[in-house]
Amino acid sequence: MMTKKTTSASSAFLILFLCQMITALEVPLDPILLKELSQPPTITQQSPKDYIVDPRENIVIQCEAKGKPPPSFSWTRNGTHFDIDKDARVTVKPNSGTLVINIMNGGKAEAYEGVYQCTARNERGAAISNNIVIRSSRSPLWTKEKVEPKHVREGDPLVLHCSPPVGLPPPIIFWMDNSFQRLPQNERVSQGLNGDLYFSNVKPEDTREDYICYARFNHTQTIQQKQPISVKVFSTKPLTERRPTLLTPVGSTSNKVELRGNVLLLECIAEGLPTPVIRWIKEGGELPINRTFFENFKKTLKIIEVSEADSGKYKCVARNPLGSTHHTITVTVKAAPYWITAPRNLVLSPGEDGTLICRANGNPKPNISWLTNGVPIAIAPEDPSRKVDGDTIIFSDVQERSSAVYQCNASNEYGYLLANAFVNVLAEPPRILTPANKLYQVIANNPALLDCAFFGSPVPEIEWFKGVKGSILRGDLYVFHDNGTLEIPVAQKDSTGTYTCVARNKLGKVQNEVHLEVKDPTMIIKQPEYKIIQRGGQVSFECTIKHDPTLIPAITWVKDNGELPDDERFIIHKDSLAIMNVTDKDDGTYTCVANTTLDSVSASAVLTVVAATPTPAIIYDRPNPPFDLELTDQLERSIQLSWIPGYDNKSPITNFVIEYEDGMHEPGVWHYQTEVLGTQTTVQLKLSPYVNYSFRVIAVNEIGRSQPSEASEQYLTKAAKPDENPSGVQGIGSEPDNLVIIWEPLKGFQSNGPGLQYKVSWRQKDVGDEWTSVIVANVSKYIVSGTPTFVPYEIKVQALNDLGYAPEPAEVIGHSGEDLPMVAPGNVQVHIVNSTLAKVHWDPVPLKTVRGHLQGYRIYYWKVQSLSKRRRRHVEKKILTFSGNKTHGMLPGLEPYSSYKLNVRVVNGKGEGPASSDKLFKTPEGVPSSPSFLKITNPTLDSLTLEWGLPTHPNGVLIAYTLKFQPINSTHELGPLVEIRIPANETSLILSNLNYSTRYKFYFYAQTSVGAGSQITEEAVTIMDEGKMAMASRQVDIATQGWFIGLMCAVALLILILLIVCFIRRNKGGKYPVKEKEDAHADPEIQPMKEDDGTFGEYSDAEDHKPLKKGSRTPSDRTVKKEDSDDSLVDYGEGVNGQFNEDGSFIGQYSGKKEKEPAEGNESSEAPSPVNAMNSFV
Repeated sequence: MMTKKTTSASSAFLILFLCQMITALEVPLDPILLKELSQPPTITQQSPKDYIVDPRENIVIQCEAKGKPPPSFSWTRNGTHFDIDKDARVTVKPNSGTLVINIMNGGKAEAYEGVYQCTARNERGAAISNNIVIRSSRSPLWTKEKVEPKHVREGDPLVLHCSPPVGLPPPIIFWMDNSFQRLPQNERVSQGLNGDLYFSNVKPEDTREDYICYARFNHTQTIQQKQPISVKVFSTKPLTERRPTLLTPVGSTSNKVELRGNVLLLECIAEGLPTPVIRWIKEGGELPINRTFFENFKKTLKIIEVSEADSGKYKCVARNPLGSTHHTITVTVKAAPYWITAPRNLVLSPGEDGTLICRANGNPKPNISWLTNGVPIAIAPEDPSRKVDGDTIIFSDVQERSSAVYQCNASNEYGYLLANAFVNVLAEPPRILTPANKLYQVIANNPALLDCAFFGSPVPEIEWFKGVKGSILRGDLYVFHDNGTLEIPVAQKDSTGTYTCVARNKLGKVQNEVHLEVKDPTMIIKQPEYKIIQRGGQVSFECTIKHDPTLIPAITWVKDNGELPDDERFIIHKDSLAIMNVTDKDDGTYTCVANTTLDSVSASAVLTVVAATPTPAIIYDRPNPPFDLELTDQLERSIQLSWIPGYDNKSPITNFVIEYEDGMHEPGVWHYQTEVLGTQTTVQLKLSPYVNYSFRVIAVNEIGRSQPSEASEQYLTKAAKPDENPSGVQGIGSEPDNLVIIWEPLKGFQSNGPGLQYKVSWRQKDVGDEWTSVIVANVSKYIVSGTPTFVPYEIKVQALNDLGYAPEPAEVIGHSGEDLPMVAPGNVQVHIVNSTLAKVHWDPVPLKTVRGHLQGYRIYYWKVQSLSKRRRRHVEKKILTFSGNKTHGMLPGLEPYSSYKLNVRVVNGKGEGPASSDKLFKTPEGVPSSPSFLKITNPTLDSLTLEWGLPTHPNGVLIAYTLKFQPINSTHELGPLVEIRIPANETSLILSNLNYSTRYKFYFYAQTSVGAGSQITEEAVTIMDEGKMAMASRQVDIATQGWFIGLMCAVALLILILLIVCFIRRNKGGKYPVKEKEDAHADPEIQPMKEDDGTFGEYSDAEDHKPLKKGSRTPSDRTVKKEDSDDSLVDYGEGVNGQFNEDGSFIGQYSGKKEKEPAEGNESSEAPSPVNAMNSFV
C-alpha cells in the first residue's frame, strides 16, 4: 500500500509541475544580445551515425557547436579518450571540433575504424554527439570459380546465380553481355532482389555464351565482373505446358521483418509454361493507397514509409491457364526509437521551476536514460533542484549553478536516439528587440500584426496599450500571440494610432512604441463591360478606381492573362483602354488591374469581334493604276514627272506614291522616292548624279494601293564628286593591340560617279601625332595593327571617286582593343538589410587598370547551405551586374536563415577581371512557408486525426505550430474559433471531444522566432451517428412519398365529411357512431373529443387491429394496451411515443423536418404521424 501511495503522490507531483511548466525560452538571434548572454554548448553539425568513408580520401568527422563562451572540443574512440596530439595524421579544424584524418600519404582507412564521439564543453555544461561508427568502404574481388555451361531443355526454368562478393555498402547488381549492353528483361526473364537471373521458361533465343553478372560498388566507384556463363537451349517437340511453381521464395510461407519508415520489398518469382502472371493481395485488408508500387513486372511489391499498420500477411498468387500457386509472407514491422517529444532547451530565471520531457516510441518500446554533461545522471554530481521521474526531469527553485546540458537516450534493439537539451539559468531584465517607432500599414478589414519581439529571464509578461495614456488592450477585438505580437484580426480606420508594447518581469520593465496606419481599400467603381464590336471599328473599356489618397495606384491592362499586344492601335488612358481598327485577333478577355503597395484589385470584360455588316449598294475597291507617265524639265539634279490618274472605284484617291529604279546600280529594284496628295498629277523630283532613273506611280485610297503604273522612260544623270561621306564610323579593337575602323558604305547612287573609294585617317588622341591615312577600295572596314591597349584615337573616313573628294568628314573618337581588367575590387562589405535582402559595398578599381570601357561591376553569389537543414546543396551561382562606376548594389531574393558567399569583379567590353576574395555572410531568420501538407484522417464520432508536413522552406528554426479551428453549420456560418499551440517537433495531432456529424474548418501555420508563416486550410467532417441518421432518413423518405401525400388528402376529406355529418346530426339532436363508441368504451386512458380543445378520443376501425411496432415506446406514466383499445394512436405514429397531456390530448408533433432538434433521453425521433397531420389539418 505504501508503494502505491508513493507512486500516486509522485504522479500527482509530476502532473502539478507539468501544469505549471514554463515554455522553453529560445534566445533570439540578435547579434548584440548573443554577445552578452552566456549559453551552454549546442551541437549544430555532426557526421551520420553510420559513416562509411572512401579509403582513397581523407576522413572528415564533423562536429560543430555553438555556445557562449565558445566551447572546447574533445573526442573518444571506442569509449576511451582519443589523444589527437599523439597522431600526426589527425588534425582539428580551427574554431571547430571537426577531425581531419590524413590518409592520402600512406595511411590506411581501416586503421581508423571505430566508434567516435565528440564532446563540446564550456563553463555552462557539455554537449555530446551521437556515436559515430567509422567504417571503410570495401569492394572485394569475385572469388575464383569454374563456371560450367548450362544445358537446358526448351520450356524448362533456369536460374543463373550471381553470388556477388560481400562489400560495404552492398553492391548494385546488373546483368550485361560482352558488349556492355544490358540483357533484356520481361515477365519471363527478370533479375531477383538477390541479383540472380530467373527464367520462368527458356526459349532458343536465350542461347548465348556471355551472361555476365556485374557488381557496382558506388562508394569506391568500381565495378567487379563475374566469369561469363554459357547457356545452351536444346529443343524437344512438343513442349509440355505446366502449372506455375515458385522459384523464390521457397515453400508456402515465410516471414519478413522490416523497420518503420523503411521501404518494404516482397518478391515472388514463378516458373511455368505459359509464363505465369503475379498478383498481390493483403489478407484481411487493402494494400495502402499512394504508398504501394509494383516493380520487376509485378514480381516485386514495394511499400514505402511502412508503419506498424502495414504488418500482416501478404499473399502473392502466380497464375497461368493451367492453374495457380501462392505464397504467404508474414510481415512484422518493428520500429527503431522515434521522437514523440524531444527535450527542448530551457531558459529559466533563478528561483523558477521547469521540466525537461523526453518521450519516444518504438517497437519494442525504447528504454529512456538521462545523462548530464555527458555523464550518466545516476553518477553525476547531485543537484537539489533536480528530480528525475522516468522520461521527465523536474526542476524547482533553480539557481545559476543548475545550468547544464542534459542528454536523453532512447534505445531499443533496433537503434537509439540521442538529444541534447540545455538548462540555462539566466537573470536578465526585459528587452524589446523590435525597432522603436516602426510603422505598419494595412488595408482596412484586413489583419494587422504589430511585432513586439522580446527577451528576458524570467519570461517577461507582455501588455499592449493604445495611445500614450490608453488603457490596456483586452477583449475579442485583439489576439495576443506568445511571441509578443499583437494581432488585430479586422483592422478598421479607427484602429489607426500609436500602440505601446510593455514587457516586464521581476527585474525590470521596458516599453516600445509602434505606429499603425489603416488605409482605405482600392476599389474599381466603374468596371469594364462586355462589348461586341464589328471588325474595323473601335472600342473603349472603362476602369475608374477609388483609392486611399496616401497611396499611389498603378493601373495596368492585360489580355487573356498576358501582356497587351505591342500595337499602336491600343491606347491606354488614365481611366480607360481604347482599341482602334479592331481585328479578329483582338477577341478575348481584357482585365484592368489596379495595384498599390498594399493591395490589388482587378475587373475583367470580354470583347467579341464580329464581321462588319455588308452594304451591297456600293462596292469599293482599290484604284486603277495611273497611266501616261511623262518626264519634262530635265536638269542635272531635278526633273518633273506627270501622269493621268486611273479610276478610283468609288473610293477617292488620297495620295500618290512615286518610286524609282536605278538601272545602272540596282536594276529591277524599286525604291521609294516621295508621295503627294491625291489631287496632284505632277511633281518636281530631286535627282542624284550618276543614276539611270526610271519612275512609276502608285495610287492609294482607303481600300488599298493600286497596281504600279507602267515605268517611265529612263533618264541618266551626269557624274559628280560624292556629296556625302560614309555614316556609322566607329573605332573599336578586336584584339588588345589593334584598332578596327568600320563604316557604313555609300549606296550605289550615293557614289555620284565611277571609282568609289574611301580615305581612312587616324591618329592617337592628345599626343600631337600627325594623321596617318590610307585609301581603300569600296569596303567597310580597315584594321590598324600594333596599337597600344585601349587608347583613344581620332578617326575620319572620306569618300572619293574619279571626279574628286567628298566634303571634309567629321572626326569621331574610337579606342584600340580592350584587354581583361587587371585587379579585383577591394574592401568588399556586406550589410544585411533583412532576411531576403543584402547590400554589398566595394571600393572601385583604378580606371587605368580597367583596360577597356568600364561596363560595371558583377557580383557572383551562391547559397552555401541552409542553416536550418544543415546540409550542403548543389552550388548554383547567381549573377547580378551593376552598370557604370557603382560602388554598391542590392542582392534581392535571398533565402532566409542561410549561409551565402559572394565575390565581385569589374567588367569591361572584353570580359571580367579577377574575382575578389569570397565573402561569407548569413541571412537572419524569416517567417516560414506554409506546411507542405495538412491531411485529416481517421474521422470518428467525436475526433479527427491531423497529420502535416514540415514547411518546404522553414526559413529558420521552427518554434511551434498554431492550429485554429471552428465549426461550420449548415448555413455555412462559422462558429467560435479555438486555437491550439503545438510543439515544432510534432507531425500529428488527435483532436477529441468534437461534435458528431459536424464540419470543421482548420487553419494551420508554423512559426519561427520572427513570426507566423503562411497558413494552410482544410475542412473535415466528423462521422454522423448512424442511428440518428437512419431515423432522419426514414422521416424524410416517408414525408416525401406520393402514397403518403395521397393518404393524407383522403383522410382529410373523410374527416371533413365526418364533421359535416356530425354537425347536421348534432343540430338534429341525434347521436353519431363515434359518440356511441365513446359511451361503450369508458376507458379512463382514452378520452372523447373535446369541444374546447379539438383533441381526438378513440376512433376504431374493425379492420385496423395493429400491434405496436417493434421499437416503439410509450410514456412511462401511461400505457396504451391492446386489450383496452383496438386502435392505438401509436399505430398511426409508426413507432412514435404516444404521449398525451393531462387532458388526454395527443402532444406528438408532425416531425418531417426535425433533424435540427437533438434527441434527448430515451425518446425516439418521431416519424410523420397521420394523427398529427389530422390535427394540423382540422
